[in-house]
Amino acid sequence: MTAAVTVRPVQPEDYAAWRPLWDGYNAFYGRFGATALPEHITQATWQRFHDAAEPMFCLVAQDDASGELLGLTHYLFHRSMTRIEPVCYLSDLFTREAARGRGLGRALIEAVYGAARAARSSRVYWQTHETNTAGRQLYDKLAKHHGFIVYAQEL
Repeated sequence: MTAAVTVRPVQPEDYAAWRPLWDGYNAFYGRFGATALPEHITQATWQRFHDAAEPMFCLVAQDDASGELLGLTHYLFHRSMTRIEPVCYLSDLFTREAARGRGLGRALIEAVYGAARAARSSRVYWQTHETNTAGRQLYDKLAKHHGFIVYAQEL
């Protein structure tokens, strides 16, 4: 990274700075305007990060000089049928476009790896869209693509 950045857990007072990052992440995946997430989902997600009973977490990358939040990652722990220890799903990763190329994505992923180790998780995994070329270039350096294809059905 070219400037000092701290990766840290999000705090309740970070909402106003977190929200544009969350909205940017959702817009990247086509969830904006008429297709935006309903507000109650965003609010529930935010509340879950601050509820000790929830296995959902958020880390943010903060510019040490300005205090500005430059990126976020959301992750959660869950059980698996193929492992005894919990696994970690890195659900969301986003950095401000102007801050890209500074190593923020790598720092956020490595911070999730650290959190997963601390939770005695044996695996971190995530998915991305096949068109996320820039993201995939980084991901190929930090993890192994196992070739799985994701299927989903809205209910």
